[in-house]
Amino acid sequence: MFARPCRRLGLALGFLGVGVGVAVADAKPDISNLKTASIIVEAQPVTSFARTGPERRLGKLRFVGGLVLKSPSPYFGGWSGLLLDDDAKQLIALSDTGVWMEGTLTYDGDHPKGIANATLGPLLQKDGRPLSHPRDRDSESIALASGTLRHGSILIGFEGRHRIGRYDLTPDGIASNRGILALPPGAQPMRANQGLEALTVMRGGPYKGHPIAFSERLYDLSRNHTGWLWTNAGPRTLHLVNAGDFDITDVSSLGDGTLFILERRFRWLEGVKMRLLRIPPEALAPGRTLEGETLIEADMADNIDNMEGLAATHLKTGDVLITMISDDNFNHVLQRTVLLQFLLKETEQAKARLPNEAPGLNEKE
Repeated sequence: MFARPCRRLGLALGFLGVGVGVAVADAKPDISNLKTASIIVEAQPVTSFARTGPERRLGKLRFVGGLVLKSPSPYFGGWSGLLLDDDAKQLIALSDTGVWMEGTLTYDGDHPKGIANATLGPLLQKDGRPLSHPRDRDSESIALASGTLRHGSILIGFEGRHRIGRYDLTPDGIASNRGILALPPGAQPMRANQGLEALTVMRGGPYKGHPIAFSERLYDLSRNHTGWLWTNAGPRTLHLVNAGDFDITDVSSLGDGTLFILERRFRWLEGVKMRLLRIPPEALAPGRTLEGETLIEADMADNIDNMEGLAATHLKTGDVLITMISDDNFNHVLQRTVLLQFLLKETEQAKARLPNEAPGLNEKE
């Protein structure tokens, strides 16, 4: 999430003529008494990536469509993590309030149409009750560790009290917490609002089945971003080149070992920017400083918001579908929940398609 961005974002939007003055976000909902239940999700199509002006070329990407999502549920919002199955239809979204949502992403041809059969519920402690302390609820990232979105195992990264929790996926949703993945000592300096925003489990390549996580904003001495790759010998540090002081908000991997990294930057006068990077499989190694290829960089002239969740799906056609979702900070006046999809059409990426199933991790409490 932004480091307390809502009032500043309202100012920026007001300055740029997009908003209607300064607005303070609604308080985050208390999930203490939340029960898992079906919800209605309303979807308005986004047919153009350009918010103002003519459509622009996006290099290797093609914008295929988007949705502005709303719901009568007071728990809907703050979406910071995203998982999609191999058909890009079954969806799990994670809110920074300790809430999850699952549903079916529907399409009109190739264009996203809506979310059907949506269910929303709380993340649970080991005793089966919703996370009780507000400091423990700031869930920011999610990764599929093994299995499927119906019967599998996931990891969830939290800010506030920094940790990575282990959970099982069942037909009824996300089950109770069953342990944690030990963090490296180098993660201790992370600030409360700049923790484990980005998390994936490698779906292929030499580190298949191993988690990788990045802090939203933890710099090394060269002011590069800091992350960790959990190897058989334990977590090892790696870095990502900091270009323009963007923050890292999510990461996703493909079956060939390719990484995609989502970044965001906020400035008072320019508002929000978003950037998507690609890291080739051969570049990933412990101790290395990664430098990503920029696939897209967008700003408030485009139909973006506070983009925080990322899922990369290798389709049967060989194309890569990139899906993003935004965290509206429960600021329903000036911000939106936006889901965006892009196609990466590239011969070499299509040839590299490998099975996506990741092996199980060593399960230790």
